[in-house]
Amino acid sequence: MKAEEPDYSYGKYTYADYLKWRLDEQVELIKGKIFKMSPAPKRIHQKVSGEIFYTIYNCLKGQKCEVYSAPFDVRLPVKSKKNEDIVTVVQPDICVICDPTKLDEAGCIGAPNIVIEILSKGNNKKELQNKYEVYEESGVQEYWVIHPEEQTVLIYTLVNNHYQPSRLFTRGDEIKTPVLPGFVLILDDVFEEEL
Repeated sequence: MKAEEPDYSYGKYTYADYLKWRLDEQVELIKGKIFKMSPAPKRIHQKVSGEIFYTIYNCLKGQKCEVYSAPFDVRLPVKSKKNEDIVTVVQPDICVICDPTKLDEAGCIGAPNIVIEILSKGNNKKELQNKYEVYEESGVQEYWVIHPEEQTVLIYTLVNNHYQPSRLFTRGDEIKTPVLPGFVLILDDVFEEEL
């Protein structure tokens, strides 16, 4: 096996391996296992992502927190920050990082304050099970799961190292978060048209 062609059945890769791969498709590494990312998302996914990113970006102007959108590597170390020890590298649709020491040229190393994942056909299990676990374990304060076709948002908030789900938000609701004082996301703007 060449270093540029990973064996998808092998289950213990690291970020050091990930950096060597030359793939035609994007992948994420979750607990050492490779997960292929969905093909290019539908227009509704991109529209929702853009509206949320734009709203957060405007709120953060002049503040220490920064917002990034995929593709953007988020490395979630467990034992150490050495590339050969990191077994989880994800690319959230949107993430907010308020600790500038977690940012480097490769992306983010450590838990973002907020991770936002927008569901697409074929990625629901990965988002709802595998990523939920690594985000909770690594200390992501808020994990937002957005279902664009159902026009819903569920926010998991870390309380005593375990996620507590919010009520289900939908059109007509506004989302505020203690992580970003003054931020308001109006879901009628996010889900403004029926697709």
